[in-house]
Amino acid sequence: MHALIDRLPAVRGGYRADVPLAKYTWLRVGGAAEVLFEPADRDDLAHFIAGKPTDVPVTVIGVASNLLVRDGGIPGVTIRLGRAFSAIDFGDGELRVEAGALDIEVARAAQRAGRGGLAFLSGIPGTIGGALRMNAGAYGSEIADVLVEAEAIDDRGERHHLTAAQMGFGYRHVGVSRAWIFTAATLAAPAADPAAIKARMDEIQVAREASQPIRARTSGSTFANPPGDTAWRLIDQAGCRGLRRGDAQVSEKHCNFLINTGAATAADMEALGEEVRAKVRAACGVELTWEVQRVGVPLGGPDG
Repeated sequence: MHALIDRLPAVRGGYRADVPLAKYTWLRVGGAAEVLFEPADRDDLAHFIAGKPTDVPVTVIGVASNLLVRDGGIPGVTIRLGRAFSAIDFGDGELRVEAGALDIEVARAAQRAGRGGLAFLSGIPGTIGGALRMNAGAYGSEIADVLVEAEAIDDRGERHHLTAAQMGFGYRHVGVSRAWIFTAATLAAPAADPAAIKARMDEIQVAREASQPIRARTSGSTFANPPGDTAWRLIDQAGCRGLRRGDAQVSEKHCNFLINTGAATAADMEALGEEVRAKVRAACGVELTWEVQRVGVPLGGPDG
């Protein structure tokens, strides 16, 4: 048996040791999870959190659309919320959706049911859990605009229900501890014309295809927009459009996207991002902040 797995509580879901994570990430880079845990449901997840040794670190991933896993992998337990956390249920003027549900599938389900306000989710790659963690938004709306209540499990395995006001929403930020794991959300979804919703979703898709490298191996917007400006404009102004480091490249189509053109490593991607930040700092006097979440350790360990 794997030494870490031997220390973990018995669960109904599955543990797997030394699982390569590159295949799960949109960038297709990164090392292995020391242990990957896919819980059977929320009770199983809460049981695991309550029973795990306190010295074992935990990292949560969904579909890893906005994630850079470093080449040395992720120590401890990586929790993947998959199909067991994908239910979508409709109520009176709202819907409850579990954290593993894809944003695009939530938008499509709402459209089919004639529920408005959620078309913007069709323009956000990832899951509802990830959208809650970073207050994801696109095309004029963000999760903060539609959230009624979020459900989470804290680092003791206890469950919480949080109103939008309790989330501490900011731009691409929430005030909830990163040790808490979001498991579901209730979203406002008033009745609306399905045809009008579909037309809006079609507009979003056309805009995405025209302006973003959505068919490339990318993790979406790399840097958050600074106040009063856009990251892509500053990156372009600093002369970084098309900049490369190995097979890592700043997209020619949208220069706030980094793409893996072939066999880039996570180290290549992160070093290119830091080079972009340095060039923008020198040319524009602005400090760009990573929007992509970087997790794990470099190849060779925490000290590289």
